[in-house]
Amino acid sequence: MKIKLLLLFFGLLSVVACSNKSGTGKGAVGSGSEKLTAEIDSVSYSLGVDVGNSLKQAGFEEMNLAAFSDAINTVLNNDSVKIKIEATRPIITAYLEKAAKVKGVKNKKEGEDFLAENKTKKGVITTASGLQYIVLKEGNGPIPADTSMVKVHYHGTLIDGTVFDSSIDRNEPAEFPVNGVVAGWQEVLKMMPVGSKWKVFLPTQLAYGENVRPGSKIQPNMVLIFDMELLEILPPQQQEQQFNPANFKTK
Repeated sequence: MKIKLLLLFFGLLSVVACSNKSGTGKGAVGSGSEKLTAEIDSVSYSLGVDVGNSLKQAGFEEMNLAAFSDAINTVLNNDSVKIKIEATRPIITAYLEKAAKVKGVKNKKEGEDFLAENKTKKGVITTASGLQYIVLKEGNGPIPADTSMVKVHYHGTLIDGTVFDSSIDRNEPAEFPVNGVVAGWQEVLKMMPVGSKWKVFLPTQLAYGENVRPGSKIQPNMVLIFDMELLEILPPQQQEQQFNPANFKTK
């Protein structure tokens, strides 16, 4: 996330600087009601949408737009910047690290509170690891081993109901080795008979913890909820095929 965002910032400054040299104007801050009549107007607006969306995904919930615009205009006008470019990277990185830490603490507390209440609900089973699950349908097939290759349908949400990934929505079951996924899934799959449907609640330590994918809806220390259906254990010839992580997208 940090590297991508830093490259975005410096790429933006390079683009607008080049645009200025080619005679497209000094980049004055507009009122927000400009008409997109010329090609460069649409390009400029598209660049703003791209930057704004990336900032939002990166976790910038606060932004001093006046300072942001001032910096861009300063570069466009070839004036002296208030913060040298070599000093901007450490500032941005430090901010992102601090913001991630604050979010992680908040998410961990919310997750713990959610699981504490959830474990008291009817049908919820809690294991020694802290994993929770509800048996929606009990299958009567075999139970996977650690090295089994399985086919699973799943629907993943956050505790607020936000969907972050779903093979069900894609209508494309995932195939992967049991020992190739997060700890919580490994524990669940080695308890599920084929044909079972379970609702599973993964504590952060059994999911992704602080190691989340940049741009993902999953933030550090979030509890994850899955509706899982174990469709089958694949035969040996298919189990020998190389596992392709791109086919499994819960990160």
